[in-house]
Amino acid sequence: MKIIADSSASRTEWALVDGASVVEHAFTKGLNPFFQTRRDISHSIRLDLPEAFLKRRWEHIYFYGAGCIGQEKKKIVESSLIAQFKSPVTVESDLLGAARGLLVTEPGLACILGSGSNSCYYDGKEVVKNVRSLGFVLGDEGSASYMGKLFVGDCLKNIAPENLRNAFYEYIKQTPDEIMYSIYNNNLPGNTLSVYSRFLQDKLDIDYVYNLVYTSIDAFFTRNVVQYDYAGKTVCFVGSNACAYSDVLVEVARKYGITIHKILPSSMPGLVKYHSIKG
Repeated sequence: MKIIADSSASRTEWALVDGASVVEHAFTKGLNPFFQTRRDISHSIRLDLPEAFLKRRWEHIYFYGAGCIGQEKKKIVESSLIAQFKSPVTVESDLLGAARGLLVTEPGLACILGSGSNSCYYDGKEVVKNVRSLGFVLGDEGSASYMGKLFVGDCLKNIAPENLRNAFYEYIKQTPDEIMYSIYNNNLPGNTLSVYSRFLQDKLDIDYVYNLVYTSIDAFFTRNVVQYDYAGKTVCFVGSNACAYSDVLVEVARKYGITIHKILPSSMPGLVKYHSIKG
């Protein structure tokens, strides 16, 4: 049996797999070597993961994670996993995980719209082209953190409608000063902004909210998707924001002549299928 893990900035999905069957399934906090040390990651795994995942050695651990770019960052996660599982480990990016989860062994464009965002062209085996995400400070267009940043900024500058601002402050039980503190005194401010953006999900009937969501997703296309040769290609999306705003996503894609083939909340079912085929 093997373990497959798919980690975003905000949460990690774990599956204990026997062939094509999931034996155990769990969620823990997000693990990201850009923001967490080896010790932090080991501590989170040891405390949060159910005992069923830790009770024996496994055939292999496949970990796909946000921030797992370059050997230095991959090594942080790899050493943490080896210390906890005492099993062979392979660490890859969450982008490759999304591509394999969405497309398995078929070529196409794989896009992530979750707490962060990313995109790539996948040839059925590996990522062969990627427009850099740049994270929530410089990029992450269309993501929950991006929408949260725009919305919170509009609230604090009194640009968002007053009734919406007041409802938001009541929803999160914080004052503007407390919001500023929680963002700027936080090791993971992108996660905080993502949580704040959930307030918008059931308010698309408000023009301000619809326009913010539409503009955010459109920015993902103009700054990422159109840089690929996408004509005639299979285009798929995964992530919480892609699902929450699927109608708007489809509408924006149509503007660019793109038909979205698949919008999924999770890469895990496809990853289980991929590793049942490829090992």
